[in-house]
Amino acid sequence: MSKIDSSQMIKEEESCELLYQIHDKPKLQLSILLGFQHIVAAFGGIVAVPLVVSSSLGLDIQSSAMMVSAAIFVAGIATIIQARGVGKVGSRLPCIMGTDFTFVGPSIAVGSTLGLGGIFGATILGSFIEMILSRFIKPLMKFFPPVVTGTVVTLIGLTLIPVTMDWCAGGVGSPTYGNITNISVSLVVMIIVVLLNRYGRGIFSSASILIGMFLGYLICIALGLVDFTPIKEASFIGLPGIPLVLEHGIKFSLAGVIPFIIAYLVTTIETVGCLIAVGEASQKTATSEDLSRGVLADGVGSFIAGFFGAGPNTSFSQNVGLIPMTRVASRHVVVIAGVIMMLLGIFPKLGAIVASIPSPVLGGAGIVMFGVVAASGMKTLSRVNMTNRNLLIIAVSIALGLGITTRPDLLSNLPNSLQMLFASGISTGTIAALVLNIVLKEEK
Repeated sequence: MSKIDSSQMIKEEESCELLYQIHDKPKLQLSILLGFQHIVAAFGGIVAVPLVVSSSLGLDIQSSAMMVSAAIFVAGIATIIQARGVGKVGSRLPCIMGTDFTFVGPSIAVGSTLGLGGIFGATILGSFIEMILSRFIKPLMKFFPPVVTGTVVTLIGLTLIPVTMDWCAGGVGSPTYGNITNISVSLVVMIIVVLLNRYGRGIFSSASILIGMFLGYLICIALGLVDFTPIKEASFIGLPGIPLVLEHGIKFSLAGVIPFIIAYLVTTIETVGCLIAVGEASQKTATSEDLSRGVLADGVGSFIAGFFGAGPNTSFSQNVGLIPMTRVASRHVVVIAGVIMMLLGIFPKLGAIVASIPSPVLGGAGIVMFGVVAASGMKTLSRVNMTNRNLLIIAVSIALGLGITTRPDLLSNLPNSLQMLFASGISTGTIAALVLNIVLKEEK
């Protein structure tokens, strides 16, 4: 190996060096700042699910607000359990938790017949599916070689790109979708994030996402793009979701839990992929024990969620890109993020401020974050021996995952159970990669 090659490898290793390793504890002020950055990245997904469900069920504004607060509060609890660990529960990886869109369909189906009590009951009963599945992760790990994990991580990033493009345009359904102002704001935020992350020093680099979004938020205020009405109307303090549980009760029903079973199976697959991605980004190989404890944390978090009037909780892939971007893998930072989310759930006005961030601001940051996730997966795939077999696994899995993401109507005539199983591009691509890895024999 030449001296030039050696120096290039050293520079590459230095550029990938984490500022804070997985067990490091930055100072409290910095941890709060970095933790808030994780919250901003995941917040849109966390609040969107209860908003969609409550709207579909025709709930009043007060009930909808309580469901949102409950979702934020429980996401904080589940995040702390996942990142910090409680006994044998929690992967102890820097992973943010929240309610996934996979559960929107089942929640609406159950809620329309059994009401909110039926949703809460199905959330609690269904959580035992993941708790049981967590005991079988170790024997399943042989089906997750680098060709599968690299494909899954790449898909996580690629399937989120259409979401961030919608944000850049102003958000789906926005009357100003795609106008030049929205796109310009997104580009400005993206450029700020890239420049700060590449050339900034210290906190300006590690908090580049948050700083870029804050400056984008100020620009949007100047342009009149921020709606302050929800902030004014939000109460200062409230009990997240508990009044809803007291009013509607918890109804345990076999008919109610059946639609949730497939959704829990899907999120188990996605959680394994997401935790592997978080581990790679944190420069820590996620062992079968880590993944088992992580899936168990999913189940425990969902079990708790039902009693607080929130939906099932699972790992959030939106935050994976923040780790290599900021070079901060500290799980302590994520635990702080969990504490902040609990406070946001108790103080709705604070949550309303975060929710008021315009979509183009999220889009500008999302371009960088989700692109980094995809690039991380490609980095893993670059170390895979590109035989004909492995190329077929990668090609077919990514094609199917992206195909479902961009053309979800393809599944519209399938039975509901199959629609739920393949509704996510991540789950479709992951299932395809797992099946092909088993079916296609290794070349001699």
